[in-house]
Amino acid sequence: MRFVLLVALLLFGRGASAAEPDQALIDAARKEGSVVWYSTLIINQIVRPMVDAFEAKYPGIKVEYSRAASSDVALKIVNEARARRVQSDIFDGANTVFLLRDPRLVTSYAPKASEAWPADLKSKDGTWTALNIFYWTSAYNTNLVKPEDVPKTYEDLLDPKWKGKIAWTYDLTSGGPPGFVHNILSTMGQEKGMAYLRTFAEQEPVTIPGAQRVVLDHVISGEYPLCVMILNYHAAISMKAGAPVQWLKMEPLLQTMGLVSITGNPPHPNAARLMVEFMLSEEGQKLLADNDYIPAHPGVPARIPELKPDAGGFKVNLVTPEMVRDQAPEWTAIYKDLFR
Repeated sequence: MRFVLLVALLLFGRGASAAEPDQALIDAARKEGSVVWYSTLIINQIVRPMVDAFEAKYPGIKVEYSRAASSDVALKIVNEARARRVQSDIFDGANTVFLLRDPRLVTSYAPKASEAWPADLKSKDGTWTALNIFYWTSAYNTNLVKPEDVPKTYEDLLDPKWKGKIAWTYDLTSGGPPGFVHNILSTMGQEKGMAYLRTFAEQEPVTIPGAQRVVLDHVISGEYPLCVMILNYHAAISMKAGAPVQWLKMEPLLQTMGLVSITGNPPHPNAARLMVEFMLSEEGQKLLADNDYIPAHPGVPARIPELKPDAGGFKVNLVTPEMVRDQAPEWTAIYKDLFR
């Protein structure tokens, strides 16, 4: 028995060390001396903590970074490539990699850190790996909605008492109304799903000209009792701060991903690979969790464990980046036809 345990520990140790970057990569990255990260993430919340941890672990490699929306990051990468002055080494974002379109603008790389990850959290061609996860759901103001009135299913949102009282974003992405359309259709099927969406449109959901966090803030302030397509961790952060809000396990929740990729022909290719390895490592993923992002790493829990499906006991519909690329125009067209 002791022999079996010893063998198991040795094998585990080998597996753990296999995920560590090899010294040759570290040495090559140090020779390059820097890495440039174009990010869509919040600078103070996670970019600076990630940069500080990376620079502390790998002295001699300086990280430069900037933040913009996915569309702006993609446009910058395209323009720099056209000018033959590639500046970035890595970039992130839920949609950035697909906005680039030209495969030459992305380097294929399969990180060691993600070898044990599920196939749906990384691309087959190595052009992206999930960095963090988003779970989209509904939330309500606990001062305005009585416990017995809290909606538990999507059908409950069709109750006439909620007409004109459900808020959602104007953001036409998979994290907005088009994602809601997809979730309903994939859950109920085309015929029943379209019938549901037509009835939901009669509820006259209120479109807020702001991001999902802004929608949630309108509910917290009491302007609306309910909202759909907000992030469960946004609600959890506000709940922890004492706000009168609760997110719902209205199944299935919709799951999307924030992705990390390496720019095509990056000026610092080895430092880029090392930075990606660090971001996807347990250390990097724990940094995400500690700063209120939901880590993609299957073995790293969220700061509030119940925000992930296994610990929280809820089901999800996964939206892959390929689905967004190929099907989002159809979801958006249905939304515009029914709700505008």
